[in-house]
Amino acid sequence: MRAAVVRNPLSHRNRGAAGGGRTDVPVAEPDTPEALAADLKRFAADGVELLVIDGGDGTVREVASALAAAFGERPPVLAVLPSGKTNILAFDLGVPRSWSLEALLTAAQRPVLKTRAPLELRRQGEDATLSGFLFGAAGFVRAKAVAEELHRAGVVNNSAVALALARGVTGAIGGGGHGAWRDGDPLSLSIDGAPARAGARFVTLATTLQRLPFAMRPFGPGGPGLKFLDVDAPPRGLAWTLPGLLWGRDESGLADRGYRRGAAARLEISLPTPFVLDGEVYSGGDLTLSEGPPLRFLTP
Repeated sequence: MRAAVVRNPLSHRNRGAAGGGRTDVPVAEPDTPEALAADLKRFAADGVELLVIDGGDGTVREVASALAAAFGERPPVLAVLPSGKTNILAFDLGVPRSWSLEALLTAAQRPVLKTRAPLELRRQGEDATLSGFLFGAAGFVRAKAVAEELHRAGVVNNSAVALALARGVTGAIGGGGHGAWRDGDPLSLSIDGAPARAGARFVTLATTLQRLPFAMRPFGPGGPGLKFLDVDAPPRGLAWTLPGLLWGRDESGLADRGYRRGAAARLEISLPTPFVLDGEVYSGGDLTLSEGPPLRFLTP
């Protein structure tokens, strides 16, 4: 397969490291969305069949969002070199952090492919879409801020996820100076066209990922498709509900206590506060989330 690389030189493991190393594999390091769009169109014109994304989840989001405009309905096979602070898609695909470009190109000779369909996010009244794999609002935005603090302290990947989760749970249970965690944020959610449910949320999440760190299954049994978790604020009985919630057990009484999860074809979300998509914080608004066209990923 004819290969090319989109490399983020600012990703955690790429900083200060030279890119490239293969004269037969072109490497682009775009620094703006416009530059990324131009590079992808050039790769499409050159007949690239394997596009390597060297970066973290944010780099994957940027490439996935710009892919259709360059390649149309026939996107190339994608591969991820997990060099970011968070690499949750790579974890889902079973890609180790040690995977190198050389190993990847060797694997491409006898490709093992996995399919993942990204989330497609649209704002009301806009045609442009964002494509990502993990959406989060309310407490997830606060957890993102905690994770950034941990990243600056050198804690990355699954360790940062665990510590940010612990901070949120402590804040929600303890209250006191952590009132924002318990009080939540206003949000309205409609599932598959049903009447919207409005009120304060502790956390609202959506994903198309099939595997999460620490074997967590907060969305239920898992599997392909768009899945969601929606928790009222303040969260009721969080201390004793959390184990079953995180690991996909104890369905009885969850909804009665304000914990809703499941699968959907479309989520319509309205929120005045920010949300996070694959590590990037965006301003709130009226949003529609659905499952996008499937993408093929090369795996070890």
